Amino acid sequence: MSDFSPAWLRLREPADADARAAGLVDRLKIHLNRPPLVVRDLGCGTGSLGRWLTGRLPGPQHWVLHDRDPRLLDLARATVTGPGVTVETREGDLAELTAADLAGASLVTASALLDLVTAEQVRGLAAACAGRPVLFTLSVTGRVEFAAAEPLDAVFQEAFNGHQRRGGLLGPDAVGVARAAFAELGAVVATGPSPWRLGTDRRELALEWLRGWVGAAVEQEPELAREAPAYLRRKAADPRVVVHHEDLLAVPG
Repeated sequence: MSDFSPAWLRLREPADADARAAGLVDRLKIHLNRPPLVVRDLGCGTGSLGRWLTGRLPGPQHWVLHDRDPRLLDLARATVTGPGVTVETREGDLAELTAADLAGASLVTASALLDLVTAEQVRGLAAACAGRPVLFTLSVTGRVEFAAAEPLDAVFQEAFNGHQRRGGLLGPDAVGVARAAFAELGAVVATGPSPWRLGTDRRELALEWLRGWVGAAVEQEPELAREAPAYLRRKAADPRVVVHHEDLLAVPG
């Protein structure tokens, strides 16, 4: 789950694209400045959000892609493309971004980021983004629904959510904390569900996610190690699952 390798990001990209709350993008458009748009994508990874969003926004567009990993930035630079789309990259720590760093942005975006930061960092990010639209997609909510449900699901889910909160990270609390932080600064905030729906057509992704989910739960609660092998075999036999996420849109009030 903490694997940000290009292979993992490539595997999850189709599910991410299907999950994102497209209705929030429709609401976003009326709050954008006239083109050319300047979009800051925080923690861009290989650029999957950019590839999804460029065709849904008016052009021309200039994307500034931020990430700590130069490998991922190279991939993103080469693949976030389209008519009237230009790209530049910035390598560095997102926690250190300030309002001055984001000056001139028409929109700030991120995907699968909020659950990986602390409440203090979210409040700092909200302050840095104040006065401009923000679209944050695919934050985990902590809720998982298996087609082949069993009582142990709740036990592993609770342990995984505890793992997500280690070290003060927000994990499944991310959207609630972010909503409050932006609202406190006067933004109008809307959210929308963005669940992964993993069926037989996405078995490879479901199994990779499942191994990471169970592994994190066991790391958090070592006593689950006795149950984990058999539990993992049962789930792998029917890995159909809905992994719930939520998207957040904040626009100036």
